[in-house]
Amino acid sequence: MNTKQVIMTATIIGSTIGSFIPLIWGDGFLSLSSVFFTALGGFAGIWIGYKLTR
Repeated sequence: MNTKQVIMTATIIGSTIGSFIPLIWGDGFLSLSSVFFTALGGFAGIWIGYKLTR
């Protein structure tokens, strides 16, 4: 896998995991906290993917 594929895969995994976090306290998939954690997980995935390729 090249660098771009690793970063994109990590971003998808991070945003997916982030979208499930609000389910712990009972919020839905379309709540504001779900959108926030999806973005946060996506940024974390980008960072992790970048660190894995360096």
